[in-house]
Amino acid sequence: MSNIELYHGDCLEVMDTLIAMGVKVDAIITDPPYLLETEGAGFFGKKSDEYSMNYKGKKAYTYGGERYVMQEINSMKDGISEETLEKLCKIMKKINIYFFCSQKQLPILYKFFVEKKGCNWNLLCWHKTNPIPACGNKYLSDSEYIMFFREKGVKIYGNFDTKFTYYVTKSNMEDKKKYGHPTIKPLNIVENFVINSTNEGDTVLDPFMGSGTTGVACKRLNRNFIGIELDDKYFQIAKERINAA
Repeated sequence: MSNIELYHGDCLEVMDTLIAMGVKVDAIITDPPYLLETEGAGFFGKKSDEYSMNYKGKKAYTYGGERYVMQEINSMKDGISEETLEKLCKIMKKINIYFFCSQKQLPILYKFFVEKKGCNWNLLCWHKTNPIPACGNKYLSDSEYIMFFREKGVKIYGNFDTKFTYYVTKSNMEDKKKYGHPTIKPLNIVENFVINSTNEGDTVLDPFMGSGTTGVACKRLNRNFIGIELDDKYFQIAKERINAA
């Protein structure tokens, strides 16, 4: 029986409390806010009026289906601050972490975890066969990246069936509609990460829990789970979804 702990609040504050209590987790699997540059084309090569009025000349990120300009949350830099990254490292027994991230975040995360922390790393990809048909001055947004970092000595488990470095599927529109979260990740991908980087009875943290996919994967695979979510709507969805798993 897995132990599930869900916290509704700011991840930095909750992690401070957990660290003060001596909590240490075996792995982190998370999908933090993506920083998006707001200059340039919209989905179909032209900005909408609302987009132009609210975000022109500003940096913003998308989280929980909502748009936030950067000055509203100054601690976030390119989606996730170095302060947060340091705290994530502090709460792990050894660095063993997966980030779903944007292309812009790749060099930032590499610099922090590889150049600064000396971690081993892998770049994993989820390629979508039904992307949004953006046709501006750029390539299609048909791929999402997952960066995996592990401290030297951290083992990778799993087998041939769970260790692929890329996935090719449709966007999981069914789950998006069912759980009302626009950036929900496929459960089978997250389950593979849980299998590859933890053993039964280990504890996994997701500090940006969203609709609770990582928690569902942990419950199904007999891992303990700690989830943190700021948005009340998604916290309730995650709670109900994990309880029903």
